[in-house]
Amino acid sequence: MKRDLIIVLLTVGFMTPSLAQSGDVTRGQQDFRACAACHSLEPDRNMTGPSLAGLWGRKAGTLPSFDRYSDALKSSGIVWNDDTLDRWIADPQRIVPDNDMPFEGIKESGARADLLAFLKEATKPGAAPKQSAQMQMNGMMGGGHDPNLKKIKPAQQVRAITYCHDTYRVTTADGKTRAFWEHNLRFKTDSSKDGPEAGTPAIMPAGMMGDRASVIFASPDEIGPTIKTQC
Repeated sequence: MKRDLIIVLLTVGFMTPSLAQSGDVTRGQQDFRACAACHSLEPDRNMTGPSLAGLWGRKAGTLPSFDRYSDALKSSGIVWNDDTLDRWIADPQRIVPDNDMPFEGIKESGARADLLAFLKEATKPGAAPKQSAQMQMNGMMGGGHDPNLKKIKPAQQVRAITYCHDTYRVTTADGKTRAFWEHNLRFKTDSSKDGPEAGTPAIMPAGMMGDRASVIFASPDEIGPTIKTQC
């Protein structure tokens, strides 16, 4: 009886690490669509959540370029590996209570194994980001990063914004003016190297969540002075 118990324990011990390595990368890339609205695979390109590039072996809450970690995650002491990531993806609040990640987890072990198999390959140092699933989700949700906003067409360069009653009117460098209901226009900032030039906000199409477009500024200081109340 004791010998049988030892054999069972050894078998489980050998099977556990292989679970995270036995997933299907192609299926995992499709599953990554659930993550792509918040996480990039490109080094230091942070979104709602931190970049996942170089994730394996990194201590939780320590990516220098990301400033929005919860205190709970920063003090967790977790180092990301097959086991800790499997438990995190299964139930983030259980492994780190009071963290800020708005994700309930993936309960099915096979789906987690697929996702981990994809992430382990896609986040290796020097790996070419597999962005197709990410770009598909970002296009649907209006998330992620816009293209280089320093190299946009005149139709995307904002010259003036006026506001009257419940309507914004955005005039672009090609001389056209478009009207937006106030609930359909979002104002953002992008201070990254790909953000717009100072004084030249960009207007970009938004996703399917009610917004029709986003006006992106180089800094918050530009937003107020750019918008003029005018009827």
